[in-house]
Amino acid sequence: MKSPLLSLPGAVPAEGVDEGVAAHYGDLFREQRALADGTGFVDLSHRGVVTVTGEDRLSWLHLLLTQHVSELPAGQATEALILSANGHIEHALYLVDDGETVWAHVEPGTREALVAYLESMKFFYRVEVADRTADTAVLHLPAGSITPVPEGVAVRETPYGRDLFLPREELEAYAAQAGPPAGLLAYEALRVEQHRPRLGFETDHRTIPHELGWIGSAVHLQKGCYRGQETVARVQNLGKPPRRLVFLHLDGSEVHLPPQGTELRVADEGAEGRRVGFITTSVRHHELGPVALALVKRNVPVDARLLAGDTAAAQETVVEP
Repeated sequence: MKSPLLSLPGAVPAEGVDEGVAAHYGDLFREQRALADGTGFVDLSHRGVVTVTGEDRLSWLHLLLTQHVSELPAGQATEALILSANGHIEHALYLVDDGETVWAHVEPGTREALVAYLESMKFFYRVEVADRTADTAVLHLPAGSITPVPEGVAVRETPYGRDLFLPREELEAYAAQAGPPAGLLAYEALRVEQHRPRLGFETDHRTIPHELGWIGSAVHLQKGCYRGQETVARVQNLGKPPRRLVFLHLDGSEVHLPPQGTELRVADEGAEGRRVGFITTSVRHHELGPVALALVKRNVPVDARLLAGDTAAAQETVVEP
């Protein structure tokens, strides 16, 4: 869904899964600094919006999600996953309950499959599932923002900022008084700095939550049964996820960032060494320079210097081996 904010001065459209909103507005680092300082906003109106209403909404979702939501207080933001029977990540939901409705935003291109799954699991529960993407747009205000939120709008308040579920017809008017716009590249640079995984970027068809550090923030270990829980419990008890998320400082002399999927090898073994992982997201940060998130095999030494293609990369541990 193409955002009307692409008509703002300097807007350059994003590509791929983020198509429909701006990648940047002409000055990537200025946009990053503005977000880091708590000013401006990010247009996330390409993300899917799904709601669940009805008196059983929280107890029902509690049976399906990895997060403990049966007693979720109104206004408290959380995130949750839906796993396959084998414990692999299928969906990531960023949600809040406003006292009457659970609002969730999800990755572009995933909402139809999510809604279909939720509909198939309704049974006798008093719930209604709706795809609200056509009439609701997500807009992000950074942490520290003093921009007022319109009355009646659902808000996810997190340490990283506020996600607003705005009526899509009000997006342009609200953006006009929300400060300078920042594009997806600025938002992604801060996400990588904060070591926050993203579905479809840090995940593939066999990713389990432990590999990305989603235990705790999106997976509650003390709740009842849900699909894939056996894998979560087994890996938690054994302490041996096959891969782990790392943060990489990339050689700043390289002109091009290594793209998603670039193979990682141990530097001491040279370019022909064994493959130990791959880049998931690479960005240019306004202070840190070129950095990335990556998945590596669990047994890769935490101090091993790596090569991303021909680019040298130094690790910082995100998920302990």
